[in-house]
Amino acid sequence: MPELPEVEVVRRGLAEHVVGRAIASVTVTHPRAVRRHPAGSADFTARLAGRTITAARRRGKYLWLELDDPAPGADAVLAHLGMSGQMLVADPGRAAEKHLRVRFRFTDGGLELRFVDQRTFGGLSVHPLAPETPGVELLPEPIAHIARDPMDPAFDLDAAVAGIRGRRTEIKRALLDQTVVSGIGNIYADEALWRARLHGARPTERLTRAQGRTVLTAAAEVMDAALAAGGTSFDALYVNVNGASGYFDRSLAVYGQAERPCPRCGTPVRREAFMNRSSYSCPRCQPRPRVPSRTTLG
Repeated sequence: MPELPEVEVVRRGLAEHVVGRAIASVTVTHPRAVRRHPAGSADFTARLAGRTITAARRRGKYLWLELDDPAPGADAVLAHLGMSGQMLVADPGRAAEKHLRVRFRFTDGGLELRFVDQRTFGGLSVHPLAPETPGVELLPEPIAHIARDPMDPAFDLDAAVAGIRGRRTEIKRALLDQTVVSGIGNIYADEALWRARLHGARPTERLTRAQGRTVLTAAAEVMDAALAAGGTSFDALYVNVNGASGYFDRSLAVYGQAERPCPRCGTPVRREAFMNRSSYSCPRCQPRPRVPSRTTLG
């Protein structure tokens, strides 16, 4: 699933190509693409015709297009890319993609916006904007609970560390909890933990403040590096609005590198099962935490 850098690459492309343009019409070619819009595809298309896209924004792995003048209650198009969703800009004369789900045409007759999704796990929906609590930033209502991410200028590092340390779970699970800190998925969690020399199974209650700050700072650094490389693309489904793949996968230290030497110490990288997925770490740089004995537990 695309993580923060991949979604930010798409957001920047949308900001460049569709912001400031008026929508002439919207066509939904597969109802599953708008299943998160409760009123259905007819309402989805009717609510967008004639509206002007005024901003492209992101929170964690979600992005949205603000319409007309943003204010509490104003509409926004919320997008989640799922496993294979793509937001592409295309010449109106270009043939429709095999998995085209939603097509936006604009009054200027220029490049279209197309939502393409092979596996149909992603989707688009229209929602009113609501003030974030306790802040004032406007967010689509379904994502009002999503925390800020480490690359957000308003991200509060100390508050995020306190939130993680207040959980009774493992550090990697806490990093993936979008209500604590957003935007970090499996790839960048493994990379951040490697940089911080922490194993993902370390209990959060045993995490020091310094370690919490280190791992979140590492997450910001690795995602910033990935963003500079256009994101991480493991297959042709992860692309920017022009259909180009990112190449940060060439710089990954541990994720997907099982049995290859750790770039820091040369020890073969270890792969472990994790929540129906995989975790990657260096056995030497990131030793698994010891389980407290019954005597220690009292």
